[in-house]
Amino acid sequence: MPDFIDVPALPLAARADSHVTGWRDGEAVTHAQFIQETAGWRQLLLRRPGMRFALYLQDTIAFAAALLGAWQAGRTIYLPSDTLAETCKALALEVDGFIGEFDAALQPLQPLSTSEAIDTGHAPQQLHRDAPALVVYTSGSTGAAQAIPKKLSQLSTEVATLEALFGTQAGSADVVSTVSHQHIYGLLFKVLWPLAAGRAIHARSAFFPEDLAAIAPQRPWLLLSSPAHLKRLPDSPVQPDISRLQAVFSSGGPLLPDVAAATQQLLGHRPIEIYGSSETGGIAWRQPQEIGGTVRDDSWRPMPRVEVRLNGDHDCLEVRSPHLPDDHWLRMADRVEFATKQNFHLRGRADRIVKLEEKRISLDQIEQLLLASPLVAEARVLVHHEVRSSLSSSSSPSSPSSPSSSRRERIAAFVVPTEAGRTVLDQQGKLALNNRLRAVLADAIESVALPRLWRYLDALPANPQGKTTVAALTALLEPTPSPLSTKRPLWPGQTVLQRGEHSVVLQLHVPPDLLYFDGHFPEAPILPGVVQLDWALALGRQYFDLPAHFRALQALKFQRVVTPGATLTLELENDTQKNTLAFRLHSANGQHASGRILFGEAA
Repeated sequence: MPDFIDVPALPLAARADSHVTGWRDGEAVTHAQFIQETAGWRQLLLRRPGMRFALYLQDTIAFAAALLGAWQAGRTIYLPSDTLAETCKALALEVDGFIGEFDAALQPLQPLSTSEAIDTGHAPQQLHRDAPALVVYTSGSTGAAQAIPKKLSQLSTEVATLEALFGTQAGSADVVSTVSHQHIYGLLFKVLWPLAAGRAIHARSAFFPEDLAAIAPQRPWLLLSSPAHLKRLPDSPVQPDISRLQAVFSSGGPLLPDVAAATQQLLGHRPIEIYGSSETGGIAWRQPQEIGGTVRDDSWRPMPRVEVRLNGDHDCLEVRSPHLPDDHWLRMADRVEFATKQNFHLRGRADRIVKLEEKRISLDQIEQLLLASPLVAEARVLVHHEVRSSLSSSSSPSSPSSPSSSRRERIAAFVVPTEAGRTVLDQQGKLALNNRLRAVLADAIESVALPRLWRYLDALPANPQGKTTVAALTALLEPTPSPLSTKRPLWPGQTVLQRGEHSVVLQLHVPPDLLYFDGHFPEAPILPGVVQLDWALALGRQYFDLPAHFRALQALKFQRVVTPGATLTLELENDTQKNTLAFRLHSANGQHASGRILFGEAA
């Protein structure tokens, strides 16, 4: 491989100006338009001081143009998974500027206008293959997110690996995705690989299942997804046209066999699963087939030129790969069992063995035991480090008592109940379900490992990459502030399950004594539809900067009644181009309400 890489040629083969690079709202974006947009970003960044820029753009085509323009200007791009205040605060210490959809206070760069984006004649830089092209972040699913630098050569090699493995199957298909490109999986599969191969990119991600039905093209297409998104598809009232679907990819965690089987039944394809990480890039893949009700060979196969071996001291996987920054062996935190000399099975994570009161506890074992119960559909557990404040007993009588703090570690369990589990919860209460699940664990683990904190959810919180992060789970343990008054409640309890730039998923707990149940109806109280609509609008304004003036309602439906004490999931999506707020209210019982709120100028 040469020491220097022609950046424009890395992801883009020479192709005609009329070639379709992607699709945006049904309109084709040509190669010529894309190259002009890329050149505009390059020119803009060449005029700006600084070498490191954070990039966040939800439109995948716009993102790709900004990324390539930055590389052609010799800049390093940092890819945050969101633009939340804490994320931006940390980024500000690392980068010289921001690009895209960040808060205005950060003065993010915006693309040049068409008239400004005229090539000034500066030749694109030839970057060294070891150029620090990118900094990505770990997902945070096993701890705090960590920054991972990527050389240009690593990305180029990985794109070549994907084309060698799956290029024939992919053909010239469009690429449709439910995951964000702000993470290494989405970046490679929905940006760099399709650009290199000349496949059309869809600018919009299908974050909600209904979006997928709207985006699915009448041309051959591939679906990039994750376990969190695929398991929600069967519940969607609208399904995509799969007549031209050629393949389904999934990454972000192992796909449960029942989800894989349901996906195959629904979409006609068993997902191709990708195993890797932000640190390593792609490591292995699998596509187990079900024959006569039995899944055959669900082991993972290493990708070309990826070497794997067992670290005998820790039963962990070690990897050596051209996707890594050097030629050294890297020890993973994943425990494995080899089925053949190369193929292997994943057996949980070594870093999920924790010590509690001097006892070694496997968090994976607790999860597996819970999942074996017919009351549990999904489960995650973690160690919660609770800080308790108290008054110091050593304070002198002549001075005020000073507060001291102590740390208490407790196992917390987050459970999505099955229908049977939900019945126990609704009819007998949380304590009864807690006791039933503790009994499942009691015979297999020591008492110190029994969860002391339980949270029952409609769905595990997931970020735009479909990952359930430690931070999101920990947030569910935060105490609810005490009410400031004794008046009847007007609002549901709220928990953020998933947050994106233009979308949010909330879990709502409807108080049994909610004021709005009064008189509607005395014998069997239900939540008025107008209240459900009001909550959607008010929460939309809380999370998004919506236009001031309400204009109309579209496709408003109320399918199921909401009763006192219900636990609901509210999905909100803000379309800034069309000035609409779409909402969907559902629960384990099905869909309750949906619709779109339109905004516009005052009459």
